[in-house]
Amino acid sequence: MAQFDSRSMVEAAAATLGTSTAAPVSGPHRLAAAAEQAAEEPVAPAMSPIVLAGAVRMIELALVALIGTAIYVAYVVPMEGIAWHYFGAIAAVSVLAMLAFQVADIYQVQAFRGHEKQYFRLASAWSVVFLMLIGASFFAKAGEEFSRVWLGSFYALGLIGLLVFRRALFVMVRAWTKEGRLNRRTAIVGGGEAGENLINAIKAERDTDVRIIGVFDDRADDRSPTHVAGERKLGTVDDLVEFARRTRVDLVIFALPISAEGRILAMLKKLWVLPVDIRLSAHSNKLRFRPRSYSYLGSVPVLDVFDRPITDWDVVMKFLFDRIVGAVALILLSPLMLATAVAIKLDSKGPVFFKQRRHGFNNDEIEVYKFRSLYTDMTDHAVQKSVTKDDPRVTRVGRFIRKTSIDELPQLINVVVKGNLSLVGPRPHAVNQKIENRQFDEAVDGYFARHRVKPGITGWAQINGWRGELSSPEKMKGRVEHDLYYIENWSLLFDLEILVKTPLALLKSENAY
Repeated sequence: MAQFDSRSMVEAAAATLGTSTAAPVSGPHRLAAAAEQAAEEPVAPAMSPIVLAGAVRMIELALVALIGTAIYVAYVVPMEGIAWHYFGAIAAVSVLAMLAFQVADIYQVQAFRGHEKQYFRLASAWSVVFLMLIGASFFAKAGEEFSRVWLGSFYALGLIGLLVFRRALFVMVRAWTKEGRLNRRTAIVGGGEAGENLINAIKAERDTDVRIIGVFDDRADDRSPTHVAGERKLGTVDDLVEFARRTRVDLVIFALPISAEGRILAMLKKLWVLPVDIRLSAHSNKLRFRPRSYSYLGSVPVLDVFDRPITDWDVVMKFLFDRIVGAVALILLSPLMLATAVAIKLDSKGPVFFKQRRHGFNNDEIEVYKFRSLYTDMTDHAVQKSVTKDDPRVTRVGRFIRKTSIDELPQLINVVVKGNLSLVGPRPHAVNQKIENRQFDEAVDGYFARHRVKPGITGWAQINGWRGELSSPEKMKGRVEHDLYYIENWSLLFDLEILVKTPLALLKSENAY
């Protein structure tokens, strides 16, 4: 089954049901008691199995190279001097060992949890690598070029080092699994027989990372009991939205027949704004697709509906990009920031910095730093009134730094030090900020979907002219559309493009007051 486009799916849901796609987060709706109790339980942050496997590859590659080099320096160099062909052999062994371990299938989290089987496969693959090295040197008539003591020591100490590392890895992975860091916390949507069959199938899997945390169902009749296959019902789909704001949810699985299209769309239009993977269970469905259409949770087939944006190695790359580039920018711009701080102090009384509560990732509230641009006694922390052209609350220095966006530079502290902002992403909006007396999510469908990624100092909307005053729902809709485009098409090169274009976009500042 082809992957769904999030925008078209939600638009189809809205057209079918004739309702808004905005998801309630807080306000009059109160989380159900069972869900609230579950949400308060302490939860460790998730760890990506893909990143873990990649890290193990790199560590073992470095470990093999280090052991081979250490033996060479300790034994060969004092006797034979420096011989560069040893470095070629060490590099070959390191790379071949990583490939052999991959073929032996010991770079899976399930293997990290294993005992004898993991160690036996590792020893076998390591032995094959050295047999290949010996065979290659024999046929190349290069056997006399390598010390037998070095070769034997490399094999023995390398094997011991790898086994010790794998034992330590086993202990760490077991602890992380117990803490829930390597589990996918999963909510099941839909009770009744379909939900029961799905839960039983998942529980029957011998080694799965899926941990069911509860069942959510909009039905309140006998088809949706309080417990399904031993898992308690925590509330409705509205409860699930708020539940996922308050605790970690990694995966949502719909245990509903494909024929229940109306119910599925009604629920999807509420859930798509969450930063979670959403799947449709194919376990009980009689409709069959080609095997390639399914993804699997162990052996349980599911259909992919939505994927969480920016996951696994993408998270690592974006984190490094933000920290490294952000730190460089903070250093280079520090003279300008110092001069701005002096100008603010000379222009008007009050603090240099202005701190404001804004919506961050997954709708969490974060504190964002800015240079103060309004008179202290007129500062509007609650953003009851947006800044307009020739606003009397803005200081002389404030007009200039707002026009040029210099007032945003302290947000580099949020990026580098606090880590609650990215360099590039949807701009964070102030909590309780309104348009025409309506909250943003009430004015624009799908508004909360922009919070599926960490907000940024600059973004795709800003370089395309959607910056400055938010005076109408149309302006906010334009921002949201560009933010969603950014989320769905993210790449590191896209971030770099936006950063490069940002200074040019600042020259077009007719909407910034």
